[in-house]
Amino acid sequence: MLEPQIEFIDVRCAVGESPVWHAGEQAWYWVDIPARRIWRLDHASRALRHWTAGEMAACIAPRARGGLIAGMETGVFGLELLDDGSVKAERLAAPPASELTPGMRFNDGRTDRQGRFWAGTMWMDMAAARPLGCLYSYTQGAGLSQAQVSSLVTQNGLAWSPDGRTMYLSDSHPSRRIVWAYDYDVDAGVPHNRRVFADMSGLVGRPDGATMDSDGCYWVAGNDGGSLLRFTPEGSLDRELKLPFAKPSMPCFGGPALDTLLVTSIPAPGQQDDPRAGAVVLVKPGVQGVADALFAD
Repeated sequence: MLEPQIEFIDVRCAVGESPVWHAGEQAWYWVDIPARRIWRLDHASRALRHWTAGEMAACIAPRARGGLIAGMETGVFGLELLDDGSVKAERLAAPPASELTPGMRFNDGRTDRQGRFWAGTMWMDMAAARPLGCLYSYTQGAGLSQAQVSSLVTQNGLAWSPDGRTMYLSDSHPSRRIVWAYDYDVDAGVPHNRRVFADMSGLVGRPDGATMDSDGCYWVAGNDGGSLLRFTPEGSLDRELKLPFAKPSMPCFGGPALDTLLVTSIPAPGQQDDPRAGAVVLVKPGVQGVADALFAD
């Protein structure tokens, strides 16, 4: 296990999630889900600021037209971040009421290489282990798709290979701990031919949020395991980076050279007073990432 140099960012989150790199602004964005906050870190100055939304945002992506698209409690929203620290939210779409019932929300999401926004849902009480989550895509022209994947307990780990032809998806619930790979039709935006990519039931940590590097390797947060794990395109674990907290939630490559990982985290039970719990850190793993596409609208 490698122990990289760590830079702590001066912020702690209740549930830090969904870091994204905005190349046009040279800045990272991420969310603190229960606080309903969206954070921004300027790469050059390390300046921080945040905005507070009306409901919880769990996953975000920058939009080509400006602002963000987000998976929230009641649907997919377009967000405008206002100067006064508030958020103007426009609901763009929502699953049928039978698929997004009270007690559920969106969870992990991001854009594919063509700029479609993908996001999945989950039952918020993880202890109940209810397999009600579904995965959807959203485009401005077609709206929200029907559920592309269903029966997920805690949807997570969305990522696409550099050529966009393989989609990755995990279920991070303790009862699942599986990462799947799918063949992905880049023209139709449809995944098919699901197979197990990585079974993490025998490894330390659960497969939370993920990102891709330029070698086509899949970097996943080992939640409860205090590390980032890198899997080769063949599904072999070839690197493990130790982190200063038990519950990393998602990594994201950024910086001018896409060679820096921003990693969010969640406080472990009983560790809320630990200054590292819920921390956000920057790590240089020695490889470059792949830039995510802006949401195409």
